[in-house]
Amino acid sequence: MFSFSFILSFCFLRCSCVKHLLEMEGVITASGGVKRNASIIAPSPSKKPYFVGISPLKDLTKVKTPCDRPFRVSIEGNIAAGKSTFIKFFEEKPGIETYLEPIESWRNVNGHNLLDLLYTDKDEWLRAFENYVLLTRLMVQTSKPKSSSTTVQIFERSLQSSRYCFLEQGYTNNHIHGADYAVLDQWYKWARANHDISLDLIVYLRCPPEVAYERIKKRGRPEETKIPLQYLQELHESHEKWLMSEDSSNTTPVIVFNVDTTIEQVQEQCKLNEDKILGLDKREVKNVDEESKEKIKKTLKF
Repeated sequence: MFSFSFILSFCFLRCSCVKHLLEMEGVITASGGVKRNASIIAPSPSKKPYFVGISPLKDLTKVKTPCDRPFRVSIEGNIAAGKSTFIKFFEEKPGIETYLEPIESWRNVNGHNLLDLLYTDKDEWLRAFENYVLLTRLMVQTSKPKSSSTTVQIFERSLQSSRYCFLEQGYTNNHIHGADYAVLDQWYKWARANHDISLDLIVYLRCPPEVAYERIKKRGRPEETKIPLQYLQELHESHEKWLMSEDSSNTTPVIVFNVDTTIEQVQEQCKLNEDKILGLDKREVKNVDEESKEKIKKTLKF
């Protein structure tokens, strides 16, 4: 069991972390450190090697982060944007647990390779694939930390991207029937209402579809040889609509990296922004007054 003092400290660290993220909302920080208003974000990837931004351009003051779980980060982006490579940078760091996509589970559902079936015929198999993806993501995203010292959980993609990016892409481009779309939407709403699937931060690896296509050909995963450039272009537009448009329903703060560059440059930007990604930037240890102690006790039902 955690001590009361430990829980108090953890709660105040989490609150200061979220406060800082909200303060960054609406600001773009270029690679040289110059800040500018986020309203000038281009609708397509910048030609600059990289930049870091905060989106969406909306009021995030109602976002509430529980103090009884680790800080949750989802790494999002197109196929071959570099998500798993990005996550590996944090694998050995103390207090952090990382969760790669459960691809092997998708490759073997009682002997059926759903991933291969999807890329063979999206019109036929997208419904079954997305059903199973929602299930496996729910299992991963609601998993309890393996250690009591874990303060950050980093996921490769999320239930949110399955719903608002991949499912939307499939429906918009007529790969899935409206009835199937409605069922999967209800599935997602049930998960959201009955489980804590909330995220505290999204890291968007923004990659031009043409670059992703070349990376897919180089890494040579068997199922991905069937992916056309058009599919990557559709997914890119879905990510842009979900994470970069002003009318998006997303309310989670987003850090944006352009990854049309070398691995070394991306890793360098990752290092420079590590505290923001892990919710550690400018944390302060504050003395806890008695009134705050009572509020926390009521919240945690001591």
